[in-house]
Amino acid sequence: MLLHDVVRASAALAATRSRKAKTTVLAGLLTAAPPGELAAAVAFLTGQPTQGRIGAGWRTLAAVRPEPATEPALTVSEVDAALGEVAAASGSGSAKRRADVLGALFGRATSDEQDFLFRLLTGELRHGALEGVMVEGIAAATGVPVEAVRRAFMLSGRLPATASAAMSGGSAALAEFRLELGRPIRPMLASPAESLADALTELGPAVVEYKMDGARIQVHRDGDEVRVWTRTLREITRHVGELVDLVRSLPCESVVLDGETLALTDDGRPRPFQETMSRFGSTREEQVRALLLRPYFFDCLHLDGTDLLDAPLRERNVALRAVAGEHVMPGETEPADPEAILAGSLGAGHEGVLVKDLDSGYAAGRRGRAWLKVKPVHTLDLVVLAAEWGHGRRTGYLSNLHLGARDPDGGPPIMVGKTFKGLTDELLAWQTAEFQRIETRRDDWTVHVRPELVVEIELDGAQMSPRYPGGVALRFARVLRYRPDKDPAEADTIDAVRATVRE
Repeated sequence: MLLHDVVRASAALAATRSRKAKTTVLAGLLTAAPPGELAAAVAFLTGQPTQGRIGAGWRTLAAVRPEPATEPALTVSEVDAALGEVAAASGSGSAKRRADVLGALFGRATSDEQDFLFRLLTGELRHGALEGVMVEGIAAATGVPVEAVRRAFMLSGRLPATASAAMSGGSAALAEFRLELGRPIRPMLASPAESLADALTELGPAVVEYKMDGARIQVHRDGDEVRVWTRTLREITRHVGELVDLVRSLPCESVVLDGETLALTDDGRPRPFQETMSRFGSTREEQVRALLLRPYFFDCLHLDGTDLLDAPLRERNVALRAVAGEHVMPGETEPADPEAILAGSLGAGHEGVLVKDLDSGYAAGRRGRAWLKVKPVHTLDLVVLAAEWGHGRRTGYLSNLHLGARDPDGGPPIMVGKTFKGLTDELLAWQTAEFQRIETRRDDWTVHVRPELVVEIELDGAQMSPRYPGGVALRFARVLRYRPDKDPAEADTIDAVRATVRE
C-alpha cells in the first residue's frame, strides 16, 4: 500500500465532521491494506508510529526536509522500516544517522506526504479521540460487533494489533484477548453528576467512596514481580519502590489492582497534586529523599488466577477487601448516610466522592454512567491550543491560554475559551518554556502549540456564544493545575462543555 493512500484517507478524515463518513473512510482503507502493512496504516492514521517516539523533534525534521518528490512511490512498509531504523539509532553518531535516514525518507515523499510525515512525527496528528472512530472503522471493515473490537482494544491497549486480529480472524480472534498479568489495560472512567442525590437516584444500590486528588495507578503482581502503571499506561515501577514493596507483601500470589496514590502531609492531608506527580520522574537515588506515596485501591480486576473484569462490582469489592486490607479507598457499600461520606472526604482535603453501581462490570477504557463523580467545584479537563504573550508583570511570559474541548468524532480540539487566571509565577515560567518547545507556529501575539497538554479548569459553567467554533464560551474560567497524568484523548468533550450551559 502506498503512503499516498494513507495521506489521502487522513485528508478525507479532516475534511468531514460526520462520524459516519469518517468510519466509512477508515473501513475502506483497512479493507484495502495488505496484512503486512495493516498495523502500520492503523498506527499512522491514529497519529503515532508503531515505534512510538522515534527521537527526532521539530528542529531535526525541519533541517532535513528536502525538495519533495513529484510522484507518490513510498510504501507504508518502507516508511515503517525507516522510522524503525531512526528509533533504533543510539550511541555515537546516532544524531547524524537519524538525520540521514529521515532525509532520504523525506526526499522520496511528495509535498503532501512530507506534510503528513512531519505532523505525524511532531505529534500534530495525535488526536486520541480518533481511536473511537477507528474502532468503529475496524468493525465496519470486518463485520464484527463494535463492542467486540472495543473490548479487545481495551484489553490489548494496541489498536494496530486489534485491527490485525479482527481482519485475520474476526470475532474469534478478538475473543482471544484476555487480561494478562504484566500488560496494563485502559482504566475505567467516571462521568460527572450534578449532586450526590442525583447520582444515588440514577444508580440505585451503590458504593460511595472518597474521590482523592491523587494519581491513578494500576498495579500488577505475579509472584514476586510487581509492576506499576499510570492512567496513560506509562510504566513507573522503578520510581515507586515503596508501592512495589507494599504490593509484594499483600496476601496473594497474583493480583491486578486499580487505585490512586498520593503524598500526604504529616497530619494526613493530601499534598499538592504536582508533588505526587513529581515522584514519577524521580531517579532511584532520589527516592530515598522523596516524599513517600500512600496507595488507596478501589478495584480488583484479578486475584490468584481468577479474572474479575466481568464480575459485578459487589463481587470485586469482596476480593478487594480481602487482599488490600487497610489500603482500600475509604467508603461504604449502600451507606445509611452518604452525605456524611461526602463531608468526610471534603473535610480531609479531598475532591468529593465517587458513586459506583454495585451491579456493574469493569468497562475498561470507557467513561460511562456506572461510575459517577460528585465534586462541589465544577471543573473541566481541556487541551491547550495556544497562548498569548502577557502584559505588565507578565511581560515576557506566555500567559493567556487558548482552551479546546475534545471532538468526540475524532476531529481536532474545538476552542471554547481563554483564561490567564490562576497562573502562578512558577506556572508562567514553566509554560513559557514548554510551549515554545512544542510550538507549531506563532504571530506577534500568540504561540500555537501541539494539542498535547491537558489543563484542569475551574469554571462557573458555560454560555451560548458565537465567538468560538463550538458555539459555547467558558464563564469565569480559572486554571487549577496541569494534568501530566492525562493525554488529550481523556480531555472533556465539547458535549461536556455544552452540558454546563446555564439556562
